[in-house]
Amino acid sequence: MIAIIDYGAGNVQSVRFALERLGKKAVLTKDLNEIMRAEKVIFPGVGEAQSAMKALKSLGLDNVIPQLTQPVLGICLGMQLLCEASEEGKTKALGIFSIKVKRFGNELKVPQIGWNHIWNLKSKLFKGVDEKSFMYFVHSYYIPENEYSIANSDYGINFSAAIQKNNFYACQFHPEKSGNVGQIILENFLKL
Repeated sequence: MIAIIDYGAGNVQSVRFALERLGKKAVLTKDLNEIMRAEKVIFPGVGEAQSAMKALKSLGLDNVIPQLTQPVLGICLGMQLLCEASEEGKTKALGIFSIKVKRFGNELKVPQIGWNHIWNLKSKLFKGVDEKSFMYFVHSYYIPENEYSIANSDYGINFSAAIQKNNFYACQFHPEKSGNVGQIILENFLKL
């Protein structure tokens, strides 16, 4: 079973529809046992870090997510919440990645919305994906390049487009909205 964590922050339906296009059924759930039993877990998110963390805590998900041992895919805000903290609302996050999420500088128009290329692809997640492929991004905050980076992009500065640590994979872009290339990435995740 594929579980999509449903904590009120986001793009859960578009993720579910993308999986259906791949012929996979997914369950939208906030049930802790269902999430722990799932073969794969997708942790999406659109919105603001502080209120998203409050929602996770109110559901007990802040304790469950870091303990998951199956493949987990964080998307957009889901990626940022897997980190130690975010400058957005000075939010303490889940701490799986020891990285701080930063806000783009004032010289840049935020959020960055639209298609941007990714490169330096270093994971099974990107099998069959060409360097410099275009992905769809919507974000005002970013994760600096770091030891966990498995793909990079740039918007004024280089940043991590995707990160990985053990069974936790995460991407800043939206694979579910990134056409054929995004479908390949989702399919690769499901094969892990």
